[in-house]
Amino acid sequence: MELFPPIPLSRWQDSKATLHRFAQVVGKIRLASSVRRNHWWNVPYHLTGRGITTRPMTTADGSEIFTIDFDFVDHRLTVCSSDGRRVSFPLAGQCVASFYRRTLDALGAIGVAVTIPHPHPFDLPDAGRPFADDTEHADYDPFWVNRYWQVLSQVNLVLEEFAARFCGKVSPVHHFWHTFDIAVTRFSDREVDQSSAVDPVTREAYSREVISSGFWFGDEAFPRPTFYSYAAPEPDGLADHPLRPAAARWVERQGSHLAVLDYDDVRGGEDPRGAVLDFYESVYQAAAHLAGWDVDREASPGGVTDPVAAKAAGAAGAAGAAG
Repeated sequence: MELFPPIPLSRWQDSKATLHRFAQVVGKIRLASSVRRNHWWNVPYHLTGRGITTRPMTTADGSEIFTIDFDFVDHRLTVCSSDGRRVSFPLAGQCVASFYRRTLDALGAIGVAVTIPHPHPFDLPDAGRPFADDTEHADYDPFWVNRYWQVLSQVNLVLEEFAARFCGKVSPVHHFWHTFDIAVTRFSDREVDQSSAVDPVTREAYSREVISSGFWFGDEAFPRPTFYSYAAPEPDGLADHPLRPAAARWVERQGSHLAVLDYDDVRGGEDPRGAVLDFYESVYQAAAHLAGWDVDREASPGGVTDPVAAKAAGAAGAAGAAG
């Protein structure tokens, strides 16, 4: 499989809109059926070898354990219980309303009852319309949905490699269903004073100082697949720092600055993975130093924090260079 294959938003925009709402239906089930974690870490999807998963969840009374998985190879949704019961149905040919109904029916068939407190899209143009009434979004092109998963999987591994370089508090690499991006976030231990007027989703997500790195597939406001990174709160002067590689740039977004690197600017280069890692590293180093993070203490080159192993790796590297 080609590394970072083309995925222009214009070729799958309608399918993406449908899939995004499918993901929100199941994401809201995950939200209602999991123990709340700091910074909403319980809510996003994780990747599998065939798609994305909710991971195990439980009913309100704890009597059933179940998972919901999207399979983007055979293009099916699968609902499983811990006692082995399993129900699956095709993703293609569904509108949001039929997907919502069939998902709840599948849960019922394995003995799971879930109540979604607000069964509407979150932060989308049709947020006022219940999932059960959405017959508009019904496009689903298996080719482009599979391509989305392939790109998601490749970016996931790049983010895992980047995450390994930091031994402080760091999120999992996870796929958010509300914004449809994939990201990893590094944290300092400093609390952030936020107004009570800030919405509760944002207050929890940014209750500590963060530097976040990720990728999204594009939307109407930013219609290109893009790698991104930012700091919150943003240290003074961050956007004055140069970025790597040369194609990266700062853009103003919602009152702050976002570092962006267009997917198409790196996918045809000699070392696309290296360029993306260099981009994330350039933002982190600038933001962390400006914010006063202990960059050296929180470094874990190659994912190693054991000083004995680190010393041995350094000696081996020196010997190799000398040879």
